[in-house]
Amino acid sequence: RSSDLTAGISTSPDEVFSWGQSFDQLLSHKGGVEAFMRFLKTEFSEENIEFWLACEDYKESKTTEQLTSKAKIIFDKFIKAEAPKEVNLDFNTKQVTSQNIEQPTLFSFDSPQAMIYRLMEKDSYQRFLKSDIYLDLMKGRAYGITTPRRRSRSFTCNDFQDVTSDFMIQIGRA
Repeated sequence: RSSDLTAGISTSPDEVFSWGQSFDQLLSHKGGVEAFMRFLKTEFSEENIEFWLACEDYKESKTTEQLTSKAKIIFDKFIKAEAPKEVNLDFNTKQVTSQNIEQPTLFSFDSPQAMIYRLMEKDSYQRFLKSDIYLDLMKGRAYGITTPRRRSRSFTCNDFQDVTSDFMIQIGRA
């Protein structure tokens, strides 16, 4: 059930609407990434977004040791032949990436990340926008989502208990 897949994603229908404007918009919201990942899991293709997120994390590396360690993990998990979550990259891209991570830089995964981004944008993202997960979130129907209600600007009688009126309304016959 799509409601099970949207449970716990905290977002407003307005934010969800923005995800439909562009793939970048979707990826710039934590709830968008979570919803998209859940959708990809239903299609058994979550390795694409996991790879993209791993590359984003990789770019945050501060030391050569971090770059080297993360590069090896990403390559072994997503790129090498028979990797547990192998993404769909051509042989040449895999070869160049393998060479790039021998002396890793912050840009070592830019090319394969861009390829997977385009693949998701042209394929999975288009299906996501038609999915029950996205449509349910658009309608705000997902379980666990509470759209904050705006407090009414109406008043109660107690708000005016100390106010004296300078006019009087008479009801009934004169």
